[in-house]
Parts: sequence; structure tokens; C-alpha cells
Amino acid sequence: MQNLIKKLKEKGYTIGSVESMTGGLFAASITSVSGASSVYKGSLITYAIEEKINLAHVNPLTIEKYGVVSREVAIEMAYGGAQALNVDVCVSVTGNAGPTVQSDGKPVGECHVAVYVRGLIYEQKFSLNGDRNHIQSMCVEEMKNLISNMLV
Repeated sequence: MQNLIKKLKEKGYTIGSVESMTGGLFAASITSVSGASSVYKGSLITYAIEEKINLAHVNPLTIEKYGVVSREVAIEMAYGGAQALNVDVCVSVTGNAGPTVQSDGKPVGECHVAVYVRGLIYEQKFSLNGDRNHIQSMCVEEMKNLISNMLV
């Protein structure tokens, strides 16, 4: 996370996060680094569907059409989070950390990460293996990597 914070500082960007399946693990990871307060503004933990709608302004019709674990929801979470937190960069994640397949058939380990950077949004789907804690930790790594790649 140290290198990510350095890149954000160099660009003069602020960052925030909207987390579902990671439950704040990204926020905990970035804020564990000294100096994070110069770039990190905060996080929305939108574990429940209604919080994705209320806090991150995800359209309920998007959830109904594509499911909560989807590219479309991740993108709306990143965009809504950027607006709510007033940041230059916002990363979001939605997925299934397990231990069981979701009722809509989304397999354990499927996650969607979206990154908003000053009006541009990029999303990537990941299929991760392991137990719940490992999947969540790996997802945070993928979030960090995706942000870093967008800041080149």
C-alpha cells in the first residue's frame, strides 16, 4: 500500500473505497500505512443491498437485472462512492467470499472490482480460490493492483 499512497500523493489525488465482500479490509489495509491520511478520505461499507442503494446510489434496477455480484453493480458502486466521498479515485468491490454458492448461482471466489479515476471507470472480474479470509485478502490485493495500474 505504501507505493499506492506514494503514487496518489505524486498525482495530488484523493481516494476512497466502497466495499461489500471485503467488509472494510481495503480501508484497514490502506489506513495501516503512515501517511495515508494525506490521500485517503474514507470508505462506505455497503455489505447489505439496501446500503449499496442508499449510500453508493446503486440503481435497484441494476441489482435486479444483473445481480448484486456483477460488473454493473461494481461500476455503479465506484461512481456513486466517488460522488459521495468527493474523491478523485474510488475503488469498489462486490463478490462472493463464500463459503457457499449464492442463490443466484454466483460461485465462491467471484468478485468484481471497479476503479473510478476522475471520470474514467475500469472494471475487472476475478475468480479467486481459497477460504473466505484468503479470498477477501486476495481481493484487496487485486483492488490495490488495479488502482496502481490505472494511475500509470
